[in-house]
Amino acid sequence: MSAEPAEQDIQNDFEEKLRQRKAQVENHPLNTVPKSKASRPESTLPNTPLTASTISFVLGWAFSLGVLTFLRGGFGSWWNSYQLGFFIAAWSGFHWGEFAVTAGWNLEKCSVDSFLLTNGNLYLIVNALAVLEHEIVMFFWPLWKNYPYVTEIGIVIVLGGQALRSMAMIQASTNFSHLVAHHKAEGHRLVKEGVYAWFRHPSYTGFFYWAVGTQMVLQNHLCFIVFSVLLWRFFYHRIRYEENRLINFFGDEYREYRKKTHTFIPFIF
Repeated sequence: MSAEPAEQDIQNDFEEKLRQRKAQVENHPLNTVPKSKASRPESTLPNTPLTASTISFVLGWAFSLGVLTFLRGGFGSWWNSYQLGFFIAAWSGFHWGEFAVTAGWNLEKCSVDSFLLTNGNLYLIVNALAVLEHEIVMFFWPLWKNYPYVTEIGIVIVLGGQALRSMAMIQASTNFSHLVAHHKAEGHRLVKEGVYAWFRHPSYTGFFYWAVGTQMVLQNHLCFIVFSVLLWRFFYHRIRYEENRLINFFGDEYREYRKKTHTFIPFIF
């Protein structure tokens, strides 16, 4: 008879330790489990600090290698150009920056998905196609890539697009989300200051020009068209849907804001 209370005490003690452990994890500064269920990660990657640090390590190495290749003007091989080095640095820097800005200014929505590495198969395919086009043309028709001013303009566009997107995410802070909100969250407000005073959806505009700019850096004729068309179609439909949601959330306040701002993406008003 005396064994049963002892076993019960052990069970209660175990459950209490589990509750304490859960509370410690939820309040730990390295925790990346979003408070909102709508922001919970959907990828198959484990949502742990180990995964986040490993991805950051790999992206950091890729960024460093890309910058070194760019600054050296390539490494003397047809396949290892300074344009490709910049593209690798820009691509890895972008994805690391998405997580870093989210972790710094929007922690409640931060997860391993914030790297945006799971943007879908089409995203990975078109980026692989961009590298493939660059390498094929560099091998067979290297003179087609001999327009340094195109690359220089592309670099400026990439850096400008990256800066605009990061500023938009920072200034929106907890009001920003990588996912379109279907319901107005408590405390959600319409951001109209900073870059939002001129740009409507500045994070979309920044990404659009960042992505198109990378193809100018690589001097990819085909992928410049592919990126432009695919991104335009994506943002055209996404902005229309998102603005319908924002009108439901903010009503006339958003209608008036929309009259005073522009997306600055061609033919998306």
